Amino acid sequence: MSRAKGDIAESKACNYLLENGYQVVERNFYSRFGEIDIIAFKDDVLHFVEVKSALDYELAVQNITPLKLRKLLKTGDTYLKKNGVKSAYMYDAIIVTPTSIDMIENITF
Repeated sequence: MSRAKGDIAESKACNYLLENGYQVVERNFYSRFGEIDIIAFKDDVLHFVEVKSALDYELAVQNITPLKLRKLLKTGDTYLKKNGVKSAYMYDAIIVTPTSIDMIENITF
């Protein structure tokens, strides 16, 4: 996927989060382990959000690989330590297709 398409999907995901009561804290947080697309806060919980887009839901979900999850977890740990975060947190995914936007919470279970 091109960076431009990824940016569009991330913008749609941010709008989705804002419309659903989340406060977007940061976008595109990088560490030496990888990147977190969106970091958001809602109801005293910090959400590390991976955005995936494709022509259909199944294709997008399949792109959340075990390697991607490991990188996401390590990058999340880096963010927590760097910022001294003490609140609860979780890892989520937002799936963007041409016809829908869906959120999957707690993708690490």
